[in-house]
Amino acid sequence: MDFRISADDRVGGPPKRTSKPQARAAKGQRVEPSLGQSVGVFVDDERSGGPIGGGAGGGKPPKPPRKEKKEPRRGKAEAARPKKRRSRSGGFLMGLLWWGFVACLWGGLAVIGVIVYYGAQLPSSNTWAIPERPPNIRILAADGSLISNRGQTGGEAVTFRELPHYVPAAFIASEDRRFMSHFGVDPIGLASVALEMLEARGVTRGASTLTQQVAKNLFLTPDQTLGRKVQEAILAIWLEQNFSKEEILELYMNRVYFGAGATGIEAAAQTYFGVSARNLSLGQAAMLVGILPAPSAYNPKANPQRAIERQRLVLNLMAQEGYITREEADAAQISSDQSSVRTVVAGSESYVADWVESLMTAYIGEISDDVVVQTTIDWKMQKDAEFAVREAVANEGPKRGFTQGALVAMDVDGTIRAMVGGVDYQASQYNRAVTAKRQPGSAFKPFVYLAALEKGYTPDTLAEDAQFEYNGWSPRNASGKYAGTVTLRQGLAYSLNTIAGRLAIDVTPAAVIDVATRMGISSAMTPVPSIGLGTQEVNLLELTSAYAPFANGGNGVIPNVITKITSKDGTALYEASNAGPGRVIDPHVLAQMNDMLETAVEVGTGRGANLGGWQFGGKTGTSQESRDAVFVGYTSAMVTGVWLGNDDNKGTKLSGGNVPVAIWSEFMTKAHAGKSPVQIPGGSYAGQVIPQQLIDLNTGQPIIDPATGQPQVQYVDGGTGQPVQTMVDPATGQIIAIDPSTGQPMQGIAPIQSANPSIQSGQMVDAATGLPVEQFVDANQFNGGGQAIDPVTGFPLQDQNNGFGQAPIDPETGMPMMLVVDPTTGQQVWVPSAPLAPSQPVQNQQVFVDNNAQFAPPAPVQQPEQVYEQPRAQRTLMDLIFGE
Repeated sequence: MDFRISADDRVGGPPKRTSKPQARAAKGQRVEPSLGQSVGVFVDDERSGGPIGGGAGGGKPPKPPRKEKKEPRRGKAEAARPKKRRSRSGGFLMGLLWWGFVACLWGGLAVIGVIVYYGAQLPSSNTWAIPERPPNIRILAADGSLISNRGQTGGEAVTFRELPHYVPAAFIASEDRRFMSHFGVDPIGLASVALEMLEARGVTRGASTLTQQVAKNLFLTPDQTLGRKVQEAILAIWLEQNFSKEEILELYMNRVYFGAGATGIEAAAQTYFGVSARNLSLGQAAMLVGILPAPSAYNPKANPQRAIERQRLVLNLMAQEGYITREEADAAQISSDQSSVRTVVAGSESYVADWVESLMTAYIGEISDDVVVQTTIDWKMQKDAEFAVREAVANEGPKRGFTQGALVAMDVDGTIRAMVGGVDYQASQYNRAVTAKRQPGSAFKPFVYLAALEKGYTPDTLAEDAQFEYNGWSPRNASGKYAGTVTLRQGLAYSLNTIAGRLAIDVTPAAVIDVATRMGISSAMTPVPSIGLGTQEVNLLELTSAYAPFANGGNGVIPNVITKITSKDGTALYEASNAGPGRVIDPHVLAQMNDMLETAVEVGTGRGANLGGWQFGGKTGTSQESRDAVFVGYTSAMVTGVWLGNDDNKGTKLSGGNVPVAIWSEFMTKAHAGKSPVQIPGGSYAGQVIPQQLIDLNTGQPIIDPATGQPQVQYVDGGTGQPVQTMVDPATGQIIAIDPSTGQPMQGIAPIQSANPSIQSGQMVDAATGLPVEQFVDANQFNGGGQAIDPVTGFPLQDQNNGFGQAPIDPETGMPMMLVVDPTTGQQVWVPSAPLAPSQPVQNQQVFVDNNAQFAPPAPVQQPEQVYEQPRAQRTLMDLIFGE
């Protein structure tokens, strides 16, 4: 009921105003019917009581006359009712507004409370900072072309202004069309999304702005909770207050995930299209932006059709917002009838990129900023190698039972030019060239033969190809046939297991391991007789690099794929050097090994190899049950190794002499195209002065100088082998050949240099004096056992830190001698650290015979060289014995 009570009517009103209600009543006599009808009985009560506090006492008030009572009811009753209804309607609306205001007030307070509560859980705003983007590793080929990006993001960061204008426009049109006007949170967007969800009775789309997404990606977890959304909004507003719109959009574009391991627009452009984000087309940009709502489902590699649909949607939105014209949108769209999208496929170069990434910590430590890595990879060779391996596996794999292949190609100094770690990087990222260790088979035998040659055998030494047993081990030839007496040259060329087994036992497995390690094999190996057959597992990279000394003149190499590492601003962090192990093969022994390995590819198991115009050598290898097929071959310019097989170690119908040789020939022919042929090193000393130990022809032992206890050395003309007189040039320290008739230096014979690369690392000492050798040793000066010789004294050199002090080297065993007390004289004397084994003169020919698996003293071979004056006749005989 709508009525008012004046202040004078309230309990305790002032007495002086007691007459006012009477005046109002008298005045209101004309409207009394209306007032009386409005208040009903409350008017009667007022009148009966009179003025409150008027002293009238109580009592029941008298009733008014009937006539006065009825007249107002008849005349004004109907007019009073409408006034009463209008009063009630106004009260309802006012009440609704009132309670709405109260609800909003309380709701606002609740929102403020939630914001304060979750905001308090954030660290102080003065500590907020944009986290550093994970560093990127940009890997380049030798010509500067991009191989790949590596790191957590898969691509480097690009600035806003480096991108075409339509790239950021696509982000805004698709993800947040009011980005340029809102303050970090979009109330209009929130309201529209809320209405959509009410109509759809479910979640339709998100309402986060680009700024909120940046805040979420930079600072928060992806949990979909109220607290996280509140914190996201707080951080978004902070970002808007501290960074420009351009900077915020740049942060977003460089840190948003696009699927397929690509984070950031540059990584996505390279991953999907093989171009820089700076060169994206309008259609490519729209397709990349279309990926964002569901990267795993919308990317063009996983779902081309959905990617095309999303591209059309983004282009239409860009046209609606006015960023592009309708004609441009139509021109950039891919036809919906197209079933695929042309995207770049990660090739074999990705195996190189993975390997380079794994080396970074060892080269420069932990990476905190973007770096650029310059590699040695030749892009054309890399693609040629990839094509050769993939085609061979596709064409020959099904019928020969193999599914994988690998290839490593390097210059003779160890510089990697191409590496294929598998047939399909997309399907398998396992690097079979670096990570996988497999049995090399007969491709390991050159190290056994090298150990034998260093012991004194020659390529024409005869040995017995026949079955034998040694401590329960009995090697068999793969063909099941045996040729009887053969030369070592033939034994290596035709991969005769019995010969390799005999040699491994004779020189000892430990010596074989020493030789293999010196050549470049780094895998751990067990000294067992079967090592001669290639049963120890190695990876293709180290096996290939171990052949490099055969190709480069006898110097060990360290495989290298990185030439330089710089920061993004160009500061050099690492630069490769040409340092290496130095000489690891005596030149005479090298010439013998190259002769045998050339025979292996001319008439032996590797005769299928072909490289027109170039001299080359190499060796095939096939493991048990043909699980692995290997060929490693080399020229004077390059060494290449090929492996074929299965990841599950299943047997094949391969051999090292068929498909691996074919791949090698195809690749090496392309790699050598346009280059002038150069012969492989022959080890000639012609035109040089060289030191040579004096050998006692009766005993085959080095002649020991009684004054020094060291082998005597003479200097000879490297071309003729004739002794020459020498003197040390006091000005240069060179050893010069002297003409005895004139006393002048001999013309045409180069002196021995005293300042050449060190043979091995560590401080060298003169075994005769025990003093450090200050000058470097000539790289060509080794004795037959591979021991370094001082060019001045001819004495073997040894590492100062050998565990035995400054002990002289035993010329027979190559081991430091032991210092003991002679019981007769009481004086300390040097004695061999191991029993002496009979050895033979290097210049004599030797014969192996099967005598309970022991090697008998050599027997002379009549005119061994005459046999090879007609090499094809004898080699053809071997073909008749062994067939293919």
